[in-house]
Formats: sequence, C-alpha cells, structure tokens
Amino acid sequence: MLTFEGIIVLAVIIFIIVSLYTGLTGPAYTFIAGILVLGMFGILTPAEILSGFANEQILIILMLLMIGEMIRNTGVLEGFFDYFFKRAKTYRGFMTRMVLSVSTLSAFLNNTPLVAILMPYVNTWSQRNKVSPSKLRIPLSYAAILGGTATLIGTSTNLIVNGLVQAQTVIPGFATFDIFDFAWAGLPMIVLGSLFLIFFSNKLLPSRRDVMDDFVENTRRYLVETRIRSESSFPGKSVKQAELRSLKGLFLAEIIRGDTRLRPVNPNEILQKEDVLVFAGDTNTIAELVKTRSGLELSELGMYRRKDHTEAIEVVISHNSNLAGNTVKEAMIRSKYDAAVVALHRNGERIAGKLGHIRLRPGDVLLLIAGNDFDKLSMNTQDFYLISRVKD
Repeated sequence: MLTFEGIIVLAVIIFIIVSLYTGLTGPAYTFIAGILVLGMFGILTPAEILSGFANEQILIILMLLMIGEMIRNTGVLEGFFDYFFKRAKTYRGFMTRMVLSVSTLSAFLNNTPLVAILMPYVNTWSQRNKVSPSKLRIPLSYAAILGGTATLIGTSTNLIVNGLVQAQTVIPGFATFDIFDFAWAGLPMIVLGSLFLIFFSNKLLPSRRDVMDDFVENTRRYLVETRIRSESSFPGKSVKQAELRSLKGLFLAEIIRGDTRLRPVNPNEILQKEDVLVFAGDTNTIAELVKTRSGLELSELGMYRRKDHTEAIEVVISHNSNLAGNTVKEAMIRSKYDAAVVALHRNGERIAGKLGHIRLRPGDVLLLIAGNDFDKLSMNTQDFYLISRVKD
C-alpha cells in the first residue's frame, strides 16, 4: 500500500505529465512547482533541491544556450550561410549543403538557436525555387538532431548521462566521457541519416502549403476591409466608443487613413471619415458586422490591399516563451511587439474562432501584421522565432 509520501510523489508526477501535455504552464514552472511541493512535504531536503541548480552539467547546458543565442543575435554566421546557400540551384544541392553545415555546427552548438538562424534561409530558398517548405524544415530539424549525437556537448542528453556517470558509485573508477567519445556511434548515424535525407526526403515528405503562401494567395480568408460611410456617426468617436473592440470572432487589426496605416490600433484612436478599417479573425462573419454597424460598408468587396509597405510575418512560439499559456489577448502582442495577430496555426491546421480567446502553446505558428517598430522590439526576444516575412 502506498505511503503518504508515495501518494504525494505520484500526484506530483501526474501533475507534471498533465501540465507538459496540455501546456498548462511552461516546462520550467511545471518542474519548479513539482520540486517545491516535494520540498514542502519533506520528501526532498533543501540540499537536494539546491543541488540540481548547482549541477555542473546543467550549468554547461545553460552556457551552451547562451552562446547559441549570442551567435543568433549577433549574426556572425549569416555571412557564411549567405555565401554557402546562394550557390545551391537544385533541391538536392541545397539539401546537401544544409544537412552538412547543420549537422557539423550542431555538434558544438545548441540546436534551437541554430535552427532559428537557418529557418529564414530555408524559407527564402523554397520561395525562390517553388519548393514546399515542408520538404526542407523537417530535414533541417533532423540534421540538427543527428549532429548532436557526435559529441558530448552536442545534446543536453549526453551531458546529463555524463553527470549520472560522475555521480554513480556502483562501479568505482568508471571513467567519464570525453568530448568526442560519442563520435564512434554518432558519426555513422550522421553519415547514414544525411544520405537518407538527401536522397529520399523529396520523395517521402508531403508538399504542404505554407502559412505565408496561403496568406499571399488567399488574403480574403485572413483580412477584410470595411470603410466608414461619410454619413456615419463613427467619425469623431474613438474605436472603443464605436464598440469596435470586442467583436464576435473579429478584431480591428489596422486603420488605413489616406497614405497612412495605423497598426496596431489604439482603442483611443479617433475615427475619421473615409477611414478604412481592416478586420482579422473569422472573416466569414464580416457580413453580420456590416449589417449591425450601419456606419460601415465593405471596401472593394472586402478585399484587403497588401501594399504601401504592409509587412506580414510568420513566427513560431518558442518552448521557453512567456507567451505560452496565455491567450492571444493576454499575451498583449500588440503593445509588446507592435504587431497584430491575424491567424494562428497549430499542427499544420488553422485554428478557427475568436483569436483573442485562443490559448497559445509552444510550436504555435502566428501570422502577424507588423508595425514599424516590430524589428526593434523583437530583436532579442525569446518568445518566438521568425520563420518568414513578406513585405510589399
């Protein structure tokens, strides 16, 4: 029969599994909460709790993460990748260059920032050569995983195993691993895995539509324009006073005023005659909006005009993002990053419904309409990684 301590441990394990699976909160908060509960009931001593934070292997992992982020933010590898990938003319040629460079670098760098650096190059090449990004993104991830198997610091798993070897007392004098001790097993895996990716990925991987491609070709599904009628009562009122903030399935993403585009939209912005209001979300409900708001009419059949330096950006929520676990509204992406969320994709499918109420998860792909300050505000963010961008 389980003791009281056993019940607590089992409850903590169940909580951790459920939290990680559902994305209830971030992994770091989940594990810290579990450790604190075990400490409160005396199952773990203070020394045991603190020993994890002082673990040498954990500190090495943190150091590698910091180095990887420094490389990503400073752009020291971008010149190399610009030159290296520019010469690739065919799918197999690009795949060969990508797999070889990524698997080599990932043996010494953390995978996440490395993949984040490469993602824009992959998307640019795929768009230029009319290749589905789905045929390149999975090989990019797999190449990074393969490269990590060759060295001690290539993946955090190897470092954790090395730490367990250091701590064990079952086999006295058992030597710890050196940096290249994994190479005898890792290098053959890299060679075989790389050959498989280069020669078979094009045939085996599906040609899925990219989120950005779908936006460019079917903008009407994402954004709809309406115009304020000249006889409307809206001019002189703020967006909030006109009750254009909390709409069913829609939100006001942008105001076009002559040659000026206001985005994201401030709730206190005063509306003017002939303003064009751009709505995002469930655009199928736009007819109901125009019907219930007598001061609005569809502009050019509702077609959104992507011009005048409108910039659409595709980002993916990172696993250590502060946005994860919050709804789109709670995340306050407009105020933090000067961008409006116009669509959310999860597991390759567009999530329908009111965007503001959708709770974000790591791996979610967001389509943003960016303001002028987006690049400056998002330069060093850990909340998401930029995948691609389209600027007209």
